[in-house]
Amino acid sequence: MHMNETEPAAAAGAGTGDGVELVYEVTTADLARAIRVRARATPALRRERWLLPLLGGSSVLIGGGALLAGRTTAKSVLFLALGLLLCALMLIGPRLQARAFAGMLAKAGRTRTVVDGSGITVLTQQYATRMEWTAQPAYAETDELFLTLDLDKRAASMTILPKRGLRAPEDADRLRELLDANLRRI
Repeated sequence: MHMNETEPAAAAGAGTGDGVELVYEVTTADLARAIRVRARATPALRRERWLLPLLGGSSVLIGGGALLAGRTTAKSVLFLALGLLLCALMLIGPRLQARAFAGMLAKAGRTRTVVDGSGITVLTQQYATRMEWTAQPAYAETDELFLTLDLDKRAASMTILPKRGLRAPEDADRLRELLDANLRRI
């Protein structure tokens, strides 16, 4: 499916009602932010947020402590290296995950999304999809984006709505109203 700038979103399968339209390209930075937000919002991923630092910090303390005490063994070096690796993954993990999807984001190209009273319609060069509100029953907001998501631990469903894609600044308030009326804010 190919979009052009003048094609009305309603004619492209958007839902009914007074909607908010966004036009944007999802970047790896957007995806990394969304992954971080999802990690804070999803119970299973929240456990990872404290488990990884606990394991990484413990490994650094065990390995580093042994090395400082003069016990340079393969085991102490391994603990230190593992701890440092876990700490690094905590910091750059979302960016690495986002970069893995860079090719897919590039293929999607420009995205046109309409959010209205009946749900969300997403149109890209590759696909068109319509989601009812129940598909992603929660949302979060950051300074840069709105993110709708499914909090089920077996699902990774989320829709990124960068604020830069809004047509006018007041559209952010209208979008927030629509999301508040239909989704649980987290």
